[in-house]
Amino acid sequence: MKPIMILGIVLIILGAIGLGIQGITYTTREEVAHIGDLQITAEKEKTIPIPAIAGGVALVAGIAVVVLASRKS
Repeated sequence: MKPIMILGIVLIILGAIGLGIQGITYTTREEVAHIGDLQITAEKEKTIPIPAIAGGVALVAGIAVVVLASRKS
């Protein structure tokens, strides 16, 4: 299999994942207060949004790469 074909397949997979999930959520611990030996922390969830257009573009680009690579061989 050609490396360009592998790139196309990877783009298709990433595009499908990007369309399936709308963002990446992770948890951080932040220090709320520090009084002497007492520390108060809070866990906060943060989300990195993934635009649907990015997943769609990656999916279409992956399909185009696979089709073009298969035509050349």
